[in-house]
Amino acid sequence: MSDRLELFSFHGKMRILHLTWIAFFISFMVWFNHAPLMGIIRDAFGLSDQQVKVILIMNVALTIPARILVGMLVDRLGPRLMFSSILVLSGLLCLPFALADDFTELAITRFLLGFVGAGFVVGIRMIGEWFPARQTGVAQGIYGGWGNFGSAASAMLLPAIALWFGGDDGWRYAIGITGVIAIAYGVFYYFSVSNTPKGSTYFKPKKMGAMEVTSKSDLALYLVMSLPIYGALALLVWKLSPANIGWLDEGLSLTLYAVIAGVYLWQAYHIFQVNREIFHKEVPEMFRYDFKQVAVLDLAYLVTFGSELALVSMLPLFYTDMFGLSPVTAGILAGIYPVMNLIARPGGGILSDRIGRRKALLILFTGIALSFLLLGQVTPQWAVPLVVANTLLCGLFAKGGSGAVYAMVPLIQRRMTGQIAGMAGAYGNVGGLLFLTVLSFVSTQAFFLFIGGMAGVVLIGVFLFLREPQGQTAEVMEDGTVQMIDVS
Repeated sequence: MSDRLELFSFHGKMRILHLTWIAFFISFMVWFNHAPLMGIIRDAFGLSDQQVKVILIMNVALTIPARILVGMLVDRLGPRLMFSSILVLSGLLCLPFALADDFTELAITRFLLGFVGAGFVVGIRMIGEWFPARQTGVAQGIYGGWGNFGSAASAMLLPAIALWFGGDDGWRYAIGITGVIAIAYGVFYYFSVSNTPKGSTYFKPKKMGAMEVTSKSDLALYLVMSLPIYGALALLVWKLSPANIGWLDEGLSLTLYAVIAGVYLWQAYHIFQVNREIFHKEVPEMFRYDFKQVAVLDLAYLVTFGSELALVSMLPLFYTDMFGLSPVTAGILAGIYPVMNLIARPGGGILSDRIGRRKALLILFTGIALSFLLLGQVTPQWAVPLVVANTLLCGLFAKGGSGAVYAMVPLIQRRMTGQIAGMAGAYGNVGGLLFLTVLSFVSTQAFFLFIGGMAGVVLIGVFLFLREPQGQTAEVMEDGTVQMIDVS
């Protein structure tokens, strides 16, 4: 059977792929619909620079825990219901943001809208259900790469829509339109897709509340790998605390730190509860998986998607400050970087399908490390076209790496694909926050070198600990029979 995808077909699994990447595209368009309009919103409300920073931070604050929660829910409820619900709910939340009368209303609704960034996780499970292992890389790459373009679409279209409506309320109409689109498409998606192909079984986790692991050492690693997610939330609180932006007072900051610590302990308790059987009996060999695979993919996505988030945020100022380019020119050059998702992420998936998951990640992370280390040598004396070319090379490897990570995620354990995808996705947001925090303390060159160094560390991790998916994994059907699923 041919491994080629009929890209322009709209039947069978290709129909699901197209409908799902469009759902992801709309979710990202909603998530970033404020960004290109922030200048207009700032002037309309007379916001200070500090208040603008608060709104931008609030937009990503909820995304990190939401990806974990949505990963659990999609494994239990199915991607059809989850993606539809996320789109409709986020569309409804766009309306109070568009109708906001003051800064507080803007900040609160933006915080709530941050959960729409978790929609990405839902599609990973949907595509994993519909495409076989030999095609999952390219299918996930198309889904992620084309859907990611929703943020760029917001940047290109929404200012023009606001200008077309004109007046002080033009931005409100632009935001409202994205909400209406999300609501309409959410309803359409629910009635247009199914969770699995006809005759296939949708496998669900045995227990809710945490990921199932299959050994005591994996349990310990799971607890350790959960810590950075909560650490990132604490870092967000620090950014809003008196020690930084100062939007939160000291008492509220300390309270939030305590809440974050309490939630981690609560989650750790649930991790133990879900996996307590491993202390009494061994998991049969056919049902085992190695959690180190999840850990390596988490760290890999921290570098790939984390660097993407960071560079999208800082490249315009980098071109302006270091080379004296006008804001318009700098914006155009920086805008090329996210557009590369259209080809680079599918390219990483194709490479993974063709030469193997582990080998593809080794090649791509070598490229990430070397290209960022080279970018760290940039000075104002460098020719601008050379710097742009180097930046795009970083993007080519990093976005390709994101495609390769999610080419492997659905092959680890089918019934927990959502949770594995959610944890890796959360690590991507952790990476963006980490890298931008580092940038606030060091020079731009040191920032690039830091990303290159992190890529080098992950490269070693891939080489030492990542195993190529081979053979089959086992899942138990409702009647107790075992079904084997090809992963190679």
